[in-house]
Amino acid sequence: MSPIIDEAGLRASTLVEALPYIRRFAGKTIVVKYGGNALVGTEGHDPLTLFAEDIVLMRLVGMRPVVVHGGGPQITALMDRLGKKSEFVNGLRVTDAETVEIARMVLKGEVNPQLVAAINVHGNYAVGVSGVDGGLIRAEARDPELGFVGDVTEINPEVINGLLDDEFIPVIATIGSDETGQAYNINADTAAGAIAEALGAEKLIYLTDIEGLRRDIADAATLIRRTTADQLDALVADGIIEGGMIPKIDSCTHAVRNGVEGGHILDGRVAHVLLLELFTDDGIGTMIENNGTEQTGTRS
Repeated sequence: MSPIIDEAGLRASTLVEALPYIRRFAGKTIVVKYGGNALVGTEGHDPLTLFAEDIVLMRLVGMRPVVVHGGGPQITALMDRLGKKSEFVNGLRVTDAETVEIARMVLKGEVNPQLVAAINVHGNYAVGVSGVDGGLIRAEARDPELGFVGDVTEINPEVINGLLDDEFIPVIATIGSDETGQAYNINADTAAGAIAEALGAEKLIYLTDIEGLRRDIADAATLIRRTTADQLDALVADGIIEGGMIPKIDSCTHAVRNGVEGGHILDGRVAHVLLLELFTDDGIGTMIENNGTEQTGTRS
């Protein structure tokens, strides 16, 4: 048999493998948090272009993708250019009045348009919004020590559902506001979890710059393929998960305990990582459920 026929057969088998997952997720809302670190890229690929292709394909096979994005590295880069030092407490950026304006400029003026433009190369699908639009993300100050870092108090799902019902892909910048109009920098992981809960999403997916969660950071063989909210709580308590990963894990475990079917932590630098996770039997990365058994081997 010729190599061309072999390759065609492999592609056909891949499509057949995807069919049950396409049927399962048709009409389901999938919230994807695209981290600023995932924009950094990897050799041989343009991650933003590949991400946009995945999101559009999800939409074309009947899924309802919602993109929530951060922009931490981009905010830090602008602060550095302005001579302003970045400071973090438990993975959250300390945000004074000047910093919240910098965050607003970067998220709404740089990262959000980049994502919208990349998706709309394939058609007029994406609409960029921020948490202040239509009162989408209501927030209050988390801690005086953190300044204008907000905790989500309420999500207005009507804004997002209206776009989804009109067959658009919402792309959400995570700047929220309180009832007085004061802007707050909302951790994008936290916002994505709250949005997924408010929408009753089927999946909450975090794209970042790591392959998933490991029991031993230095050992790739300890990648956790499937785990539960309770088991992740124990990993945090034991100090295995720390720093900037904590807001991600906290929001993910809260979401799967409150109606979201599953959470996923994936390496956004891998080509077509969303398709590999959603449409193949083995998946790629770490899957989090409310109940289940931790596995380090192939996902069943």
